[in-house]
Amino acid sequence: MTQQHHETELDRVAQAMADAARQVILPHFRNTALAADNKLDGGFDPVTEADRAAERAMRDILAAERPDDAILGEEYGATPGTSGLTWVLDPIDGTRAFISGTPTWGVLIAISDADGPFYGLVDQPYIGERFIGGWCKATLTGPQGHSVLHTRAARDLSQATIFTTFPEVGTPVEGNAFAAVAKQSRLTRYGMDCYAYALLAAGQIDLVIEAGLAPYDIQAPIALIHAAGGIVTDWQGGAAHGGGRALAAANTDIHAQALEILRGQPGVV
Repeated sequence: MTQQHHETELDRVAQAMADAARQVILPHFRNTALAADNKLDGGFDPVTEADRAAERAMRDILAAERPDDAILGEEYGATPGTSGLTWVLDPIDGTRAFISGTPTWGVLIAISDADGPFYGLVDQPYIGERFIGGWCKATLTGPQGHSVLHTRAARDLSQATIFTTFPEVGTPVEGNAFAAVAKQSRLTRYGMDCYAYALLAAGQIDLVIEAGLAPYDIQAPIALIHAAGGIVTDWQGGAAHGGGRALAAANTDIHAQALEILRGQPGVV
């Protein structure tokens, strides 16, 4: 199998998985009878039948098409493989948005090897937008057709738009560090979950800063943003695909500005 054929085959399977997830998720969206279970003692981390059904549908496709690959999914955990590839799945990233009727949640599919994610798909079924990044190319297919994605060109942090999902970001230390960057930015927005990373890849915003992430939250965005010309690291400039803290930036210049501020905040180590 040629490399191009291998890439085409992986993309075909990923898109089939995203199609299957769309089909099972959409009947639940904005359904006021949908129940949400809480996975977190002492807090609120919702999960719905839409989350579970979507991951089952994607896993069924992998069982048939890629039985030798490993899987890491939010709802059903890790399944070992022998091929050296791992499919990293978040069936609904942004379940809080989902149960609120807000169309900023998404289906996340990443493919990783020993070096981390090299393919990422972010799908927003209700809007009908699919962002795909891999092998140095990022694209968007949606209501306005098909386009190639590129992140924003360099600009000063004072002109930047910055996103995070939760106003508290993570711990108080992490929240203060985010606030230090946001204070020097032009516009700060909250609550977008994975859609913020898709907007960064599409050249609409400059920075996404988050903490407390799991691998399945960040691996698809990493591959998408890298393919669109951006950069994603942790808050020390290292790899972010293991989860935890993430700094996603449109280019290396604004990444360096934000990273310097984050590193300089008390308690950020």
